[in-house]
Amino acid sequence: MTLHLHRRALLAGTALLATPAVLRAQGDPIRFGALNPLTGAGGPYGPSMRKAIEGIVEAVNGAGGINGRRIQLVGEDTQTNPDAAVRAARKLIDVDRVVAVMGTWASAVTTAVAPLCWESRTMLFTVSGADSITQLPHNGFIIRTQPTSTLQITKLAEFLGDRAAKRIFILAAQTPFAEPTREILAREMPKYGGQVLGQVIYDREKTVFRSEVDQALRARPDFIFLNGYLPDVTIILRELFRAGWDGGKVAPAYAVNQRLLDSLPAEVTNGTVTWAPSPDVESPAFKRLQTLLGTNDPDPYSCQTNDHASLACLAAAVAPSVTGEGLRTSVRTISQGGGERVTDVLDGLRLLKEGKKIDYTGASGPCDFTDNGDILTCPFRYEIAEG
Repeated sequence: MTLHLHRRALLAGTALLATPAVLRAQGDPIRFGALNPLTGAGGPYGPSMRKAIEGIVEAVNGAGGINGRRIQLVGEDTQTNPDAAVRAARKLIDVDRVVAVMGTWASAVTTAVAPLCWESRTMLFTVSGADSITQLPHNGFIIRTQPTSTLQITKLAEFLGDRAAKRIFILAAQTPFAEPTREILAREMPKYGGQVLGQVIYDREKTVFRSEVDQALRARPDFIFLNGYLPDVTIILRELFRAGWDGGKVAPAYAVNQRLLDSLPAEVTNGTVTWAPSPDVESPAFKRLQTLLGTNDPDPYSCQTNDHASLACLAAAVAPSVTGEGLRTSVRTISQGGGERVTDVLDGLRLLKEGKKIDYTGASGPCDFTDNGDILTCPFRYEIAEG
C-alpha cells in the first residue's frame, strides 16, 4: 500500500513532533548562583546577603517565574577565601550551569572568581569595592553595586577633613585594596590640610598586633585608619586601648559593626568612626527588605544582593537569550533605559510583559552603571560609637 503525504501534512506532523521538546525547553528552570561569605571574615554578612537573594527568587517563583520558567537558586560559601571561592564558582559554572553568579563580597575573592565568569561567559554581580576588579578584561560580564575604592576613600577624606584630621596612619590587612586605598587617601588629604604619615600592612590571620600598633603610635598621628576586617580590627582596637591610645579611630562599617561593639567593652570602642555606602532608606524596596530580614537596619551588602537578584530576574525577562551573554546585553536596559521607575521586581516583570520600558532602582539606590560596570553614585552614612 502506497501512502502519499502532501508537503503541508508533513510539515504539520513535524511541528507536532517538535512541540513537546520546545515546551520542555521553555519550562527548564533558569539557574542562578549565590556565592556569598557564609563563613570566614565575611560571615557576619553572608547569611543575610543570601536571604536577601532568596527573598527575590521566592517572590518571582511565587508569581509564576520569568516568562513561565521558574528560577533555581544554587548557593555556595566562599568562606571569605579565594581558593575556596574558586572551587565553589567552578561547581556553580561547570556542574550547576548557572547563567549568573551573585553576591561575592571580599575583593580578593571576586578577583579570583572573575576570570572563571568571563571565560565561561557567566554574569557576575558583586559587592566588592577594589578599583582593580572592573579594570580586569571582563568584557562586560561584571556589574558592581558597591562604590569603587576611589569613590569611597574620596568621601572618607572629605569626612576626615571636616573633622580636622591632619595626621593619618593606616593599619591595613593584606588585601587587593590596601595599597590603592593608601594612595587615594594620600592624594586627597592635602586638600584639607592633612597627610598620610605611613602604612603598615599586616597578615590578618595573626592574633597579636602589638608591634604594628607600636609602629603606628611612633608616627604620632591624630587619626588611625583601621583598614581591615572584623576579626583583626577587634584585636587591634583592644591593642590600641591597652597602649593608651586616645586619638581618633576610623574604620569601614563592615569592620566595626554591632557584633564588634557587643564583643568589646565600651571604653575600647568609644569614639570609633565608621563610614559605609548607605542603602536608600526611603525606598519601598528597602522597607520590604526590612520585613524580609526582620531588622530595621539591613546592611548595605544585603541591600545590594537583593538588587542583584532583581536585576538578574528583570534582565532575564527581556534578554535575547537567558544566558550570561543575554544578561550582559539587557541589564542596563532595565535599570537605566529611560523607562518607568520601579522598585519591585514583580512590578517590573509585569510592565515588561506589557511591553513597557522600566528603570529599576532598589534597596541600595539607583542601579545606573558605567560602561565598565561600576555603580555611578550612591549616598554614604557616617556613624560614631558611643557607649
